[in-house]
Amino acid sequence: MRYLIAVFIPILLIGCGSSAEPLPEEKEPTVYFPPTNSDAWETIDIASLGWDASVVPTLDDFVETTNTRALLILKSGRIVYEKYDGQTLLQTADFTEDSYWYWASAAKTLTSFLIGRAESQNLLSLDDPSNLYLGSGWTSLTSEQEGLITIRNQLTMTTGLDYTVTNPDCFDSDCLQFLDVPGNRWFYHNGPYTLLGDVIEGASGSTFNAYFAAQLANKIGMDGFWEYNGYNHAFYSPARSMARFGLLILAEGKWDGTDVLANDSFYREMSNTSQNLNPSYGYLWWLNGKGSFIPPGLTASIPGDITPTAPDEMFAAMGKNGQLINIVPSQQLVIIRMGDDPDEGLVPFTFQDALWDLLGDLITE
Repeated sequence: MRYLIAVFIPILLIGCGSSAEPLPEEKEPTVYFPPTNSDAWETIDIASLGWDASVVPTLDDFVETTNTRALLILKSGRIVYEKYDGQTLLQTADFTEDSYWYWASAAKTLTSFLIGRAESQNLLSLDDPSNLYLGSGWTSLTSEQEGLITIRNQLTMTTGLDYTVTNPDCFDSDCLQFLDVPGNRWFYHNGPYTLLGDVIEGASGSTFNAYFAAQLANKIGMDGFWEYNGYNHAFYSPARSMARFGLLILAEGKWDGTDVLANDSFYREMSNTSQNLNPSYGYLWWLNGKGSFIPPGLTASIPGDITPTAPDEMFAAMGKNGQLINIVPSQQLVIIRMGDDPDEGLVPFTFQDALWDLLGDLITE
């Protein structure tokens, strides 16, 4: 009888369609990519995510009181929150999803992506001397000193060029003077960074704008344009185009089945510590959760994380006056902020921390 019961019970359970069948594994939502030929973009309701919708009015107030023009939150590619406020750059109309705004230094991450793309096409190597593409004499250094500076040094802010010159944004050869051998110092030095655009032109045989459009913007439906403001190579776009780029980075350089970056090793290096001087800096991306950082304008390391209120894994494109792309891979989050000056920093660490203090109340995962 003992054996009959043992056989009978499983048969009964299976016949009833009960829990004898394995339960399906819970899966993360599929990442959504908005179409490249349309303005359509799927949304998802905050309450359906289990987030605290009661925080939304406070978030609205934050946008309206911090000179913010656009704040977007994406979850798995879908828009959870989107708010616009204030006026356009020329103060001629209300700011909307179609309005253009500058990225400031957040655009450095676009250049980083293009370097990684060029590497995947075997157009360059990160350890190539920069003068291979910029020509000899792009600095005021001796040929021997200049030949030690590589593309990797430009990507990681470790060129050894003198950042105490009158205008550190200047990339004329007489502004680029010797201070130390490459790799010995970390400093947020715009001049050598900006010349990465010329490296891309030298390596690709194309204009920077054409290479950017063909290898990045056109592939993800991104609008925008580059323009020189003095020595700064500035990028302007609508907030949703910034969000498209953030989504591409969340997806590790892939867009709806197309591998746009096609360089997994570069992606890993880009989004992790790139040198042993400033652990919170990748390839022109800022990294959270590293325990110390060197902010722009300083040479000394500061203990702590760049954004203590954010998840440790968060990494960010950050630009003057609070231009932000924040990526949180495990939560499939992209946060976009465009706007005017919320604080006085070249890179808005304080503002980003205040934003995440609020987002932490909203995102209850």
